[in-house]
Amino acid sequence: MSPLDCPVWSALTSDHRALAEGGPLAIRYAPEVAPFAVLAERTPGAFAALSALIPPEGWVMLHTPDALALPEGFVVERQAPLTQMVLEGKMAEAAETGIVALGPADVPEMMDLATRTRPGPFFPRTIELGAYIGIRRDGRLAAMAGERMRFGRFVEISAVCVDPDHRGRGYAARLTTCLARRQQARGLMPFLHVIADNRPAIALYEKLGFAHRAGFFITVAKRG
Repeated sequence: MSPLDCPVWSALTSDHRALAEGGPLAIRYAPEVAPFAVLAERTPGAFAALSALIPPEGWVMLHTPDALALPEGFVVERQAPLTQMVLEGKMAEAAETGIVALGPADVPEMMDLATRTRPGPFFPRTIELGAYIGIRRDGRLAAMAGERMRFGRFVEISAVCVDPDHRGRGYAARLTTCLARRQQARGLMPFLHVIADNRPAIALYEKLGFAHRAGFFITVAKRG
């Protein structure tokens, strides 16, 4: 079994242990960091432990190999198939001109961009998960991408998004290429997740050299 088969568990029990909350039956990222949670097993005790990790008005996102059926006491807000892609070959070279590092001072703009473009959940402390880079135009953040889950030699590329006013200029490809090349230079293997029906994104990642590895489901759940 590969650690990629359960990336949330792999990350929260290794490189991101310091950002984890919970115990042996259920763990999650701190709510200000990310919504991802994972069950050690699908038992009443594990589901009870998961429920205890969800704030009254909060929610969690579960990443599973199949469509997860939740017991009484939970409400499913959304469920969708997910594609996991990996980059095994060498990423092509590309200029990094105009690409800047993003830090804590940029978080308000990053959250605004993520809210408007919806690349996936992005919270006030998400930036703590890894390196984030962006492209600015006329002083404003036009595009960004960053690193999310990491464990061993694997690191996830995430939050790839472009302001609608700046689409069609290749920014998503440039940022993804930049991150992947930097990761490979450190001996890491880039991977990513994309909603299975997002054909434009999948086509872009395939063009960059990413290949389908496995299918998963995401389940967004609240306490019932």
